[in-house]
Amino acid sequence: MEDKRTRMPAIPLRALTVLPEMVATFDISRGKSIRAVEAAMDHDQLICLVTQRNPEENNPRMDGLYETGVIARIRNVAKLPKGLVRVMIEGRSRARLLEWEDDDEYIECEIALAEEKPHGLDPLTMTAMARALHDLLQRYAQINQKFGKDALRALLELDALEDLVAQSCARLPLYYKDRQRLLEADGLLGRYDTLCTILANEIEIMQVRNEIQQKVKERVDKNQKEYILREQIKVIQQELGEDTLAGEVERYKKEADALTASDEVKQKIKKEADRLRGLGMNNAESSVVRGYIETLLELPWDKASEDNHDLKNAARVLAEDHYGLEKVKERVLDFLAVRALKRGGDSPILCLVGPPGTGKTSIARSIARALDKKYVRISLGGVRDEAEIRGHRRTYIGAMPGRLANGLRQAGVKNPLMLLDEIDKVSSDYKGDTSAALLEVLDSEQNCKFRDHYVELPIDLSEVLFIATANDLHTVPQPLKDRMEIIEVTSYTANEKYHIAREHLVKKQLERNGLKKGELTITKGALAALIDGYTKEAGVRQLERRIGELCRKAARRIVEEGAESVRVSEKDLEKLLGRRLYSVNKRNKKSDVGIVRGLAWTSVGGDTLQIEVNTMPGKGEFLLTGQLGDVMKESARTAISYVRSQSERYHIESDFFAKNDIHIHIPEGAVPKDGPSAGITMATAILSAVTGIPVRADVAMTGEITLRGRVLPIGGLKEKLLAAKQAGMSTVLVPEENQPNVEEISREIREGMEIVYVGSMKDVLKVALEQ
Repeated sequence: MEDKRTRMPAIPLRALTVLPEMVATFDISRGKSIRAVEAAMDHDQLICLVTQRNPEENNPRMDGLYETGVIARIRNVAKLPKGLVRVMIEGRSRARLLEWEDDDEYIECEIALAEEKPHGLDPLTMTAMARALHDLLQRYAQINQKFGKDALRALLELDALEDLVAQSCARLPLYYKDRQRLLEADGLLGRYDTLCTILANEIEIMQVRNEIQQKVKERVDKNQKEYILREQIKVIQQELGEDTLAGEVERYKKEADALTASDEVKQKIKKEADRLRGLGMNNAESSVVRGYIETLLELPWDKASEDNHDLKNAARVLAEDHYGLEKVKERVLDFLAVRALKRGGDSPILCLVGPPGTGKTSIARSIARALDKKYVRISLGGVRDEAEIRGHRRTYIGAMPGRLANGLRQAGVKNPLMLLDEIDKVSSDYKGDTSAALLEVLDSEQNCKFRDHYVELPIDLSEVLFIATANDLHTVPQPLKDRMEIIEVTSYTANEKYHIAREHLVKKQLERNGLKKGELTITKGALAALIDGYTKEAGVRQLERRIGELCRKAARRIVEEGAESVRVSEKDLEKLLGRRLYSVNKRNKKSDVGIVRGLAWTSVGGDTLQIEVNTMPGKGEFLLTGQLGDVMKESARTAISYVRSQSERYHIESDFFAKNDIHIHIPEGAVPKDGPSAGITMATAILSAVTGIPVRADVAMTGEITLRGRVLPIGGLKEKLLAAKQAGMSTVLVPEENQPNVEEISREIREGMEIVYVGSMKDVLKVALEQ
């Protein structure tokens, strides 16, 4: 080749290569490029086009350009908005870049024109080469839909090898780097070999791509665009062997190393991660293993929070959140004092027992706040599957950890406060006994190595502060009761309810119903009447609902009538809430024969029972009515047997019980009644009816009776004394063995009543019967 040097304006091209005999249109925006075009148009319309190595570079130097470019003739120039210029050019000949001068006006370069020598190929060889290229072009057109049929037809009509190669290079939709290789190829033979290599590679690439698309098409529905994209990525990764499983396994191992846990846990996670790598992406079990690893990583293991040991702060928080509940607060403060001295040790397992609505669940939340502990509530009501506690074994489909392990994962620390709500409501079936599963959990000697069936590694529960709640301990198995420290949360007095409502419930309901302070005022008398006449409960849930109802009435009045504030007094209650729902069974005005006031415990607090006994001529039958339970019926028979044994002492005729029927009735027959604590009440009523001696109307009593007339202790004493006080009783007979229980009851309840301790029926009759 003979080089001819010349100088002319130049334009650096971005991601575009122009070949000889190729017509191309492109837009330019750089000022120097526009001025270079203008300079070329003023001279001979020839310009040098050189491709940049880096398309992102704005002002490339000579080392940032390819060494071979093309001399092109400018056929048309059009100005566009925003300073753009559209140029149509036609490639003429190849040129080798010798010098690149970038001045302030435009870029000028010195180039050497390359003239080719004869290739020396005989016609037969050239014909064979042309036919081979025709075959490649036909295969390329079949597999590449973007290469049009008209362009293929035009190329197939060319027989001369030089024209065929030149037109193929110009017309094929090739990548600019492939065109640059064709531009730099030396001579016809070099361009032919390069073109054939590029076409063969493109054909192979498109075949692989079409195979991938065909596999994807067989897997998914055509209408699911998102799913198609996901499957394409998956198939491409499978074809290339570049899936993300290895990276995922490494991530699990790094997280295991960073975990605050024992070596046993870390080794288990790494072992499962290696197992996941062996299973591969498409194995159905891989999702199970992945879920197991993530569960192990999310468990806190040895991660613990710092407890607040400040007793004054704890006492303040408990007092703020709850009125009363002194035993619970005292026990929590005792626990705090021990932890402050010992800095560790086993946490107590408390069980709060009491009627609904007495604040058992909410006090657990307050304890967590006082100790700065994470709070987790696990509701056990209706749970009857042992796997809910211990978890499911991983061999089952859909296996998951038990509620305790999930609670720890939710808390994020190994020493939260965990509330086992409604522990008396758990049951059992053929799947296992839930109460038995709780035995290990609530045993401080065993729960440091608690094993969840799903986790399969020992979990330390010894630092968890367990608080259980229950309404009735009779349904809780004895072994489970032995593991817990029972604290009774008794019914609230009317005074306690008043303070709770004034200090907590009213504020809560005002906020919940969108009322500001001062927009609703409930007088002291209205609040007291609300407690006595519109609620009948041991706790305060119904009271809170009634206060909420008053708030809604006030809100409506403020919105509809534009009132600035609403004041509710006692006389307004009937208008707002309707007639009084409940009335207290006050004591009888005068003493009567065969009528005695007993005391009973119910799930909503204490109540008084008026036991009535009538005697009538008959055949010695003994009748019991009022829907009495079996225990109460047996207690009534014991009472009449005792009375018959005392016939001689009270001058009862020997044939009285053979010639007369005795009928015992307890009013409110629709309400079931049971228990032994009405024994002395029924015995007193029977003796009064048989002898005709009246019973004092201001006396109430409770106690179990034996055949020999001894009085045995009973439960629910606080609620019973509350009921007696509300009924206006001045004297209450209590078993003498219950004296310690009475002394624990607040002075507020005992005040105004004479409590007489009785050990036998002689003591009872001495006080109850009018002499």
